[in-house]
Order: sequence, then C-alpha cells, then structure tokens
Amino acid sequence: MIQENIKIKEFTDLFAWQEAHKLVCMVYTATNKFPKEEMFGLISQMRRAAASITANIAEGFGRQGCKEKIQFFYLAQGSLTELKDQIFIARDIQYCNSDVVENLLAQTTHTHRLLQGLITKTKSFLNPES
Repeated sequence: MIQENIKIKEFTDLFAWQEAHKLVCMVYTATNKFPKEEMFGLISQMRRAAASITANIAEGFGRQGCKEKIQFFYLAQGSLTELKDQIFIARDIQYCNSDVVENLLAQTTHTHRLLQGLITKTKSFLNPES
C-alpha cells in the first residue's frame, strides 16, 4: 500500500508500524499457549523481539535526520529477522501448530515489505534526484 496524499503526523499513522503492531499482538497471543517453563526463555525472547520492531519504528519516526531514521528502521528489520528465526524454533519444537506459524510468517513478510518501503522512501529524501 502506498501512503501518498496521507498526512503522516504520528508514528501510528505509518502502515509499517500498524502491521508490526498486529504482529506484536499475534506473537503475544501465540506465546500464551507455550509451556510455562518457557516464560523466561522463548516466550520472553519472541515478545521482546516483536515489541522491538514497533519501538524502533517509533523511535526512528521521532528522529530529525533521515540517516538517524533509517538507522532505527534497520534495527526494526533486524528485530523482525530475529523474530522470524524464533518462529522457526517454535515451529520445530512444536510449540505452534502450522496455521499459527503460517499466519505469523505471513505477517512478518508483510511487515518486512512495508518496512523496506519505508526505508526506501526515507532514503529518497537523502538523494532527492535519484
């Protein structure tokens, strides 16, 4: 989705943040069903990685310079990749059924595309002629 002609006033207006927030909620729901002994293990890691995605998008939005913004958006991408790895772990140790895994992975892919678009658009402000 292209956000042309839409005034972005808050980080919550960004489609990348909105979809990442959906992903955070999905991760919290999925990890509620994990064994309780994972509370300080995989549950905590997955929740922190997911929350880090939205936090870094928000922090990047709040930065003044484009280079700073991009740096935080890349950190969000790193957290997204970390989360994807943790989803594979949860799948392989059978903490999630295939439908949950499929939905989580689809949302990570969708969020990644939007985040990449945000990075590309922000980079265009660094080199307006390109």
